[in-house]
Parts: sequence; structure tokens; C-alpha cells
Amino acid sequence: MRTARLRTVHPVLWAGWAALAAGAVLCVIGWYGISGERYAERQLPFLASCTVPGAALIIAGAVLLTHGRNALAAARVEELYGLLVAAEPADVDESGQAVPVAVSGELLTVPGGTLWHRADCPLVAGKAEAVPVDSLLLASGELGPCPICEPSAADPDD
Repeated sequence: MRTARLRTVHPVLWAGWAALAAGAVLCVIGWYGISGERYAERQLPFLASCTVPGAALIIAGAVLLTHGRNALAAARVEELYGLLVAAEPADVDESGQAVPVAVSGELLTVPGGTLWHRADCPLVAGKAEAVPVDSLLLASGELGPCPICEPSAADPDD
């Protein structure tokens, strides 16, 4: 499943490579013309007509390649996101409702962390350094709720 955006990126990449090649050819022609001239007055036309435009084409080609690669990466991420959203969630019970990731009422945090979690949250489950969260720490606003297990400050056993 290729998106239309992926197909529009390839011409940008081809244009970038073409600009780089044309710039390199112009720089070589300019160098060859300058190398045959002894006086600076006779070298200036080669600089003006070949070397400077060649350098500009090389810069333009590099910009096009960078833009094309970024657009290609963005298109691939967009395609993967579409596949992820289209897939059915794995944790669905018989009624069609999503099964919560964690249901424990005990709240934990990791020292130095910025979130509080349920005890059975996959981010803190099995970590010996996880410590219980007290109500003073929750009230201070230093910690935020985990977006994975979605605990609330009103959970029991806190």
C-alpha cells in the first residue's frame, strides 16, 4: 500500500541527483577552462559561467535531496500510522471493549521520574526501584499521570 505522497517524493529525489550531477559537470568544465588560462582576466568568464552556477546547482541538489528524504520518511511514518490505526486492538474482550493495561489501585513512581503509575503498569512492573506515591507528592503537582495505565489521583491505596 503506497500512498500518493510517496509517489510525489521520487521526482524530488531525481531532481536533486540531476542538480548535483549537473553542478559537478559545470564545476569540472569551469576548472578545466581556468586551468588553461594564465591571466586572471581570462579566468573570470569560466568562473562566472561555469563554476559559480555549478556550485549553486550542487547546493540546490543537496537541499532537494534533504527535502526529498525528509518527505519520504514522513510519508513512510504516515503510512505506518495508517496501518496501525486500521489494525484492531489486541486487547479486546468479548463485549468489544478494550481491556485496560493496568488495573491495580496501588500507585508507584520511579525515583527521578515525572509520572506516577499503577503497580501493574508495564513501565514499572518488576522494577525494584519503584516506590509508592504518597498523597503529598500527588498534591504537589511534581508528577503527572502515566498515559499508558491512566491512573487517577483518587485511586484507592494511594
